[in-house]
Amino acid sequence: MVSDAAMSFTRDCLKGKVALITGGGSGIGRGITSRFMELGAQTIIVSRKYDRVKSTAEELEKQVGGSCYPVQGDVRDYNAIGKIFDHVMEKFNKVDILINCAAGNFLAMPDKLSYNAFRTVMEIDAHGSFICSQHAFNKSFSKIGGGIIINISMTLHYTGALLQTHAGTAKAGIDAMTKHLAAEWGPCGVRVNGVAPGPIAGTAGMSKLGTSKAPVPHGTSKKNDAGDDELDQLTAFIPLQRLGNQKDIANSVVFLCLPEASFITGHTLVVDGGTWLTAGNFAVLDTAVRKAWVERGKAIRAIANDTEFTSKL
Repeated sequence: MVSDAAMSFTRDCLKGKVALITGGGSGIGRGITSRFMELGAQTIIVSRKYDRVKSTAEELEKQVGGSCYPVQGDVRDYNAIGKIFDHVMEKFNKVDILINCAAGNFLAMPDKLSYNAFRTVMEIDAHGSFICSQHAFNKSFSKIGGGIIINISMTLHYTGALLQTHAGTAKAGIDAMTKHLAAEWGPCGVRVNGVAPGPIAGTAGMSKLGTSKAPVPHGTSKKNDAGDDELDQLTAFIPLQRLGNQKDIANSVVFLCLPEASFITGHTLVVDGGTWLTAGNFAVLDTAVRKAWVERGKAIRAIANDTEFTSKL
């Protein structure tokens, strides 16, 4: 296993940089914020819930040192985000780095997914990333002669994972946006990249998207065919044989923000231990979910093949 010490950065490699991180109040966003603070960056974290970002900022300043500035804002609100950037520019004079980490997700069968739920995920993930990126460019990057955007994506849309139509569609859009903005703004000194995390321990994503949360028939077992715990089963499909941690993601983001990555743009870096190569449909790893998935299809096909039923259509 690779230790944290194996990938180290100089303590001041982000000194003098101002980084705005959406979704920085929890999970991967918090992990990125913490690492940026350790390396000397002035961080600004944005979330819809001010109490959350305020608490996170206070905790990180005590634990890590450095400065973390909490701001309340909804990435879906174009005008509100514009005002946040105006305020940040007045206070810090610039934003060097934007991390688009705000996201919404849950498990849902596409035929049961409400339009409002689909739209909300699209608005938080894809629309929010565009809104923040455009404001960052217009209000800061275009004035200081460059900047860096990192979009936090995922890998589940690479293989068409079950129960993730909404999030996969949104993240696929973000991956495309990463390429387009890199091409559009490259001549202006702006680099745009993405980081696609795999299963990361200790995050809300694992709690929400782990197979234990997948919809299965009442009373079914959460053991796999061999009787092993589902988390062990998931880990067995990861080539590097472990779950990721928040520092794995944060260190990858840091690298893409350094001069050593100055010729990298338009790329989404997969940081998942190779999981996407072997375990695309994470939900199917669970025996009960797999059985429900297959049986549901059989039932629907049986109804469609019933001559009495189809004659009424």
